[in-house]
Amino acid sequence: MTDLVKIEGVFESEALRVLREIPGLAVAPLSSANDAGVDAVIQFAGERKNIAVQFKQRVNAANAWQLVHEAETHPDMPLLLVAGESTEESRAILSRHGIALVDGLGNVHIKLPGLLLHLEGSSRRRSSGRARPPRLSGKSGVVAQALLIHPDQTWHIKDLAEETDISVGLAHRVLNRLEDEKVVTTEGTGPKKVRRVVDSPALLDLWAEEENSQPTRSPGFVLAQTPQQLIEKVTRGLERAEIDHALTGAAAANLIAPFVTAVPIIELWVTALAAPDELHRQVGGEPVSDGANVIFLQEKDDTPLVFREKRKGRWVSNPFRIYADLLRDPRRGREQAKHFRREAIGY
Repeated sequence: MTDLVKIEGVFESEALRVLREIPGLAVAPLSSANDAGVDAVIQFAGERKNIAVQFKQRVNAANAWQLVHEAETHPDMPLLLVAGESTEESRAILSRHGIALVDGLGNVHIKLPGLLLHLEGSSRRRSSGRARPPRLSGKSGVVAQALLIHPDQTWHIKDLAEETDISVGLAHRVLNRLEDEKVVTTEGTGPKKVRRVVDSPALLDLWAEEENSQPTRSPGFVLAQTPQQLIEKVTRGLERAEIDHALTGAAAANLIAPFVTAVPIIELWVTALAAPDELHRQVGGEPVSDGANVIFLQEKDDTPLVFREKRKGRWVSNPFRIYADLLRDPRRGREQAKHFRREAIGY
């Protein structure tokens, strides 16, 4: 195969390995003394373009936002990230902001005037054998949501642990991880040491990327003439039975930031203690395998209900939970998530 693109530079061994595994991409040492002081030069179609290069073993959404901020300080110098592996969300962020990527899973996106090189690789994560920092899911994810809901607050670790009902040790590990990701900063020392969020968009993308709820789904059908009547009937039935719940997904989003689309199915998080048959009975519905218009979602605990709030007389999930749930909705979820994030979250 004839090489379409050539990159000249001085690379560390792992970056060199990643680059050399990409078909159609040639890698060589810098060939011109005129290029001294630049990271690398990319050649294509008779053109030579100086580029900045960074290497990261792994890049996630928070890392991607760091690179976006760095690239904004040097707008005239294209940036190429070489990574051992990257997440889907990080690749989307980098692409939107014009940062080129080559990773060890075979994903490539390099876009310059006159050049577009795009390859879809694998999303499989390799195990390095090293302990991973805490992922922002479950109890750890509650910390992220608390920080997002109170973006201007400074936190002592003990106060954050009490707010999120987790151990001080877990709160400390999560904050250390977020400090490493540069979405949280530390101020003061000793007993006066506090943390605060410095990059809410990056924190939201990181949490939404790592939040991995796999709820038990209990589909049912409740007779109703309109979506509004359906929401009324289901939520009132749950309230009468004193069953903790919160609307999420498209139904909740349309209460907060209406979107021009039908909502044929409503989804609700409900307490883990409720039996599915009891849920259907309390709302006047019945379980079904096809044709559902209501789906009850349950996790092993009630973390999906944290920071729920009343909107228009209905319990709804907090905006960040709604956004994350929309992203996983196969029914135009990403389109609605983008609208909801812009209108209800603001970044």
